[in-house]
Amino acid sequence: MIRRIALLCVALAIPALGQTTLNGAGATFPYPMYSKWFSEYHKVHPDIEINYQSIGSGGGIRQVLAGTVDFGASDGPMTDEQLQQAKGFKILHIPTVLGADVPAYNIPGVNQELKFTPDVLADIFLGKITSWSDARIAKANPGVNFPNDPIVVVHRSDGSGTTYIFTDYLSKVSSDWQSQVGKGTSVRWPVGLGGKGNEGVSGLIRQMQGAIGYVELIYAVQNKITYGSVRNAAGEFVKASLGSVTAAAGSVKSMPADYRVSITNAPGKEAYPISSFTWLLIPVPSKDPAKGKILADFLSWMLDSGEKMTAELDYAPLPDNVAAKVRETIKQVH
Repeated sequence: MIRRIALLCVALAIPALGQTTLNGAGATFPYPMYSKWFSEYHKVHPDIEINYQSIGSGGGIRQVLAGTVDFGASDGPMTDEQLQQAKGFKILHIPTVLGADVPAYNIPGVNQELKFTPDVLADIFLGKITSWSDARIAKANPGVNFPNDPIVVVHRSDGSGTTYIFTDYLSKVSSDWQSQVGKGTSVRWPVGLGGKGNEGVSGLIRQMQGAIGYVELIYAVQNKITYGSVRNAAGEFVKASLGSVTAAAGSVKSMPADYRVSITNAPGKEAYPISSFTWLLIPVPSKDPAKGKILADFLSWMLDSGEKMTAELDYAPLPDNVAAKVRETIKQVH
């Protein structure tokens, strides 16, 4: 009996010896989705743990280049210059889901969904429109009783793919923004307060009366922050939703081989204009072949099972044609 108990104890100890941990870091934009996926994958593979630090896209890019993580994540595709910094390996951009930046606000006495035109959004974040009682805001929102309160602009303080998406959009719709600020994961903001992560920006908006900022859709939904619709390239005011983000993705008629594509200000009446793919950054070959094999298996699981979980967290799944293309790309992961 004692010998049987001893053998049982040894058997129970063996799985712990085979435990494999993968470490990733990067974008906060898809963090709720990735957190769900990594948890569900662990249920299927109890011997595999995937740790993910939501530190912003800029941090994810830096860490994957430095080789301090097994994978990174970003909402802004890496530049050619950044990709060239990878020594001894290349970095694949694997699109995972689609999401949206929304203009979220906290205006005393205003609880309804506001409408924002592209020029007004740009000029608010440029510091040219400074009061909620501005006539240009009122023009798009007849019947709304705006207070004569100052606008408090909130933006990201860290390197951020959410910022990349928002500034990529503003650069397309405002020549002043393009010439004075431009696009990037980090930019020199003309005005405003900085918050770390989508979590930090959401917190500041909730705390500060008169605040407006940009956050990923799920953060506005989870924090019960009011957010507005945005006039798209077709002239329609569209609110972020699974359908309107999917419509924006439909504007990509030919996905480039490296998946580095922008869908902000997409054409189409139903397209939400501040939409984006988000990417996992996968180094190939992996420093550890065993981990490379796990990453390939996870990515296949993501396509087969994970994409079915996106709607519950207000992300849109990959279009079928993109998913099929990604399935072929995964063959390069090892």
